[in-house]
Formats: sequence, C-alpha cells, structure tokens
Amino acid sequence: MFTTFIVQPLFNLLVVIYALIPGHNFGLALIIFTIVIRLLLWPLVKKQLHQAKAMRAMQPELKKIKAATKGNRQKESQMLMELYKERGINPLGAFPTLIVQFIVLIGLYSGLQKIIKDPHSIVDFSYPFVQHFGWIQELSHNIHRFDNTLLGFVDLGRAAISANGLYWPAMLIVLGSAVAQYFQAKQLMPDTKDQRSLRAILKEAGAGKQADQSEVNAAIGRSTRYLIPVMIFVFTVNLPSALGLYWLVGGLVAFIQQSIVLGKDETELEALADKPGRKDVKAIPEAEVVAQPAQASQPNKAKSAKKKSAKSKKSGAKRKKKS
Repeated sequence: MFTTFIVQPLFNLLVVIYALIPGHNFGLALIIFTIVIRLLLWPLVKKQLHQAKAMRAMQPELKKIKAATKGNRQKESQMLMELYKERGINPLGAFPTLIVQFIVLIGLYSGLQKIIKDPHSIVDFSYPFVQHFGWIQELSHNIHRFDNTLLGFVDLGRAAISANGLYWPAMLIVLGSAVAQYFQAKQLMPDTKDQRSLRAILKEAGAGKQADQSEVNAAIGRSTRYLIPVMIFVFTVNLPSALGLYWLVGGLVAFIQQSIVLGKDETELEALADKPGRKDVKAIPEAEVVAQPAQASQPNKAKSAKKKSAKSKKSGAKRKKKS
C-alpha cells in the first residue's frame, strides 16, 4: 500500500517533470520536484509557522503565568491550556507537517533507489500514460540516454563517502543541506537575552535548585539546531547525493517560506485567530452581546432626535406666521 499510494505517485511526478523539462536533466528535475512538493505543503507549513510565531509572541505571558502560580505545576498547566485555547494554539500543531515531510522523504528515497539500482525502472515503474511521453519512449529503446547528473557536474547516484572513496561534489551537497537545516531551525528558535544553556540549568539543578521546565524545554529546543543538521549529515553522507540535493533545496525553500510568514505583521495572526467558528458564542459575556445592539441603535436614536428637532422648528415657525 505504501508503494502504491506514496512511492509510485511521487516517483511518477518526478518522472513527468523529468520528461517535460528541456534537456531532460535529472538533477534539474529533482530541484523542480522539491519546489513543487514544498508548495503543495504550503498550507500545512503556513499553519505550523503561524503556531510557532504565536508561541514566540506568548513568551512574556508565559513568564507571568509562572510568576503567578509560584511553582504550582497543576495550576500552571491549567492556565497554560486556557491560554493556548484562547489564542487558538495547538502545541502539537507541528507534527502533521513533520509526518507528511517524513513520508515524502521515505517515498522519494524508495523511488530513487529503484532508479539507481536499475535505470530502466524509470520506464517500467511509471504509469502507462507516462510511458507514452516522447522522451520516456526514447529511454525505453535506449536507457543509456538517461542522465542522472546535476547539470553534468554531480553524479546523483554516488554517495559522498562510499567504497570508492570521497566524492567531493556530493560532499558539498551534504554539507550544504546540513547548513541549510541549521539556519532553518535557528530562524524558528531565535536567541533571547535571558536564555541559559542546558548545561547551566542542569548544573543548578544538581546543586539543589529546582529547574524551570519551560526553560529546560527552550534549552533543549535550541540544542536541536545543532543536533538535527548533524543527524542529516550522518544520514545522507553514505546515501546517493540525489537525496542530499532534495534536502538542500527543501531547506532553502523552507527558509524562504519561513521568512515570508515570520516576517509579516501580527495582523495576519489576529485574522487567523478571529476566523468564524473559533469563538464560542456561549462563552461571550452578556455585556459584550448586549453592547453590540446598543451601539448599533445609537445612530438610529440620533437620527430620530434630529427629526424631532426639525419638526419642532417647523411647528414654531408656523405659529409665528399665524400670530
């Protein structure tokens, strides 16, 4: 089922792009494919970034809650949940996007492995309507025309480190993907003035001072800025450089997407929070409900007052004429 519903559709999307672009370069097709996937994920990514932006804006209020609860964890958790509900924030809102990205990554890896092991799978594993594309038909007769390089400079089937030794073009791609991931993570978790390292927090906790859980979580989050790029490097350094290219382009596109969303005014967040259906009408105080019709009736009262004054003036003028 995973092959039918995930691997094959992703594989065929990549093959269609490869068959349609001028020059039929596989590396260029992979770059376009990555951009298309990131654009398709844009609604999920945008929602995730809104959540991250709102969480950053809430930091002063979180500190106030901690000061007010004075170590009462149960009361603190309750107030935090109420604050999240009020702002329409889901602390686990990032997981759907991460899961989808992970599924796409595994599906792409499976498809690339097929091409690397047997280039003729670019024909055999394609849908029947894709096999009728002109360039795919040419490959079916002469598979040696398949170009799996990046513009002729990088063999995307080779790994940075393999039995054949060190392959520097692929190593540059792997290093670039790790650096792009670092800046992407740093953009989501910027440094603050009063931040402390995880080592300093744990040192104080070892001396008997109670550690602030939110401060510990923030320190762990900052440490992932270094941990994730290292994991990506270790994971991709022995794999075909095509996967590293996907991660590199995806990281660059994600950085641009984050710059667009995180750089916007707070009005976009307010509009997201004020969408119809977010507020519970039953929870609105009666004074707020009554105030609206009262405000709406004020212009009508003013109009009726003006009409009455105009009528009184006319009647006074008529009396003067009669007298």
